Amino acid sequence: MTTALIADDERLMREQLAGRLAVAWPELEIVALAPNGKEAVKLADETKPQIAFLDIRMPGLSGIEVAAQLDENTHIVFVTAYDEYAIDAFDRGAIDYLLKPVDPERLARTVARLKTAIERNTTAPREGEIWATLMEKLSSAQKPPASGYLQWIQASIGERLEFIATNEVLFFQAADKYTRVVRANGEALIRKPIYELVGELDPEQFWQIHRSSLVNVKAINDVTRDVRGHLMIRLKGCDERVEVSRSYSHRFKQM
Repeated sequence: MTTALIADDERLMREQLAGRLAVAWPELEIVALAPNGKEAVKLADETKPQIAFLDIRMPGLSGIEVAAQLDENTHIVFVTAYDEYAIDAFDRGAIDYLLKPVDPERLARTVARLKTAIERNTTAPREGEIWATLMEKLSSAQKPPASGYLQWIQASIGERLEFIATNEVLFFQAADKYTRVVRANGEALIRKPIYELVGELDPEQFWQIHRSSLVNVKAINDVTRDVRGHLMIRLKGCDERVEVSRSYSHRFKQM
């Protein structure tokens, strides 16, 4: 029986990939699910998987760093949200990759490719020009954008994950253990708290207007006062109004 390890710091992504692999390759045994890079290396040492599905961005060790530490006979499949990275090297046959969220048809092609490689007892070499090019391109995916601010958000919508550009977000709002990510065409949930987002989003574009809310300044349609005298923001493409707390009302001094 062929065995595999899945490493991704997003639980939903690990479970989604495992579920889709169960459909695409029922005989495949998932021997380990790792929540970060260091755990991936540890579990790989213990379980000796034939295949490792590695998220590129993970805390502790990146997927790239994990791959470098795995047995040379382990087949590597990188899972990435960055289709602009490494495609040339991937397409030249250095290694396989999957784009998030994982498409079942693309996964079926990866499975076929893996089965062929295992049958022929071949793995992509982890040295030479192609591998060096791949590593260089994948490493660039680890670098933050020039601004240093978040450019996208990985959010859950039901049982699937979606990658949302931050400039599409109208506002973020705390909701129990989650944070709502509201866009004109719907909303999603993330686990990242508001206080972390404050430090990761461009302060010129996203203003904190309440201890539980951040709004996209470019999406503000108008600001009015309700019957209590509280400032309320209406955003373009959204019927919901977001309240401005007194602590942040100085941003709208003219009102």
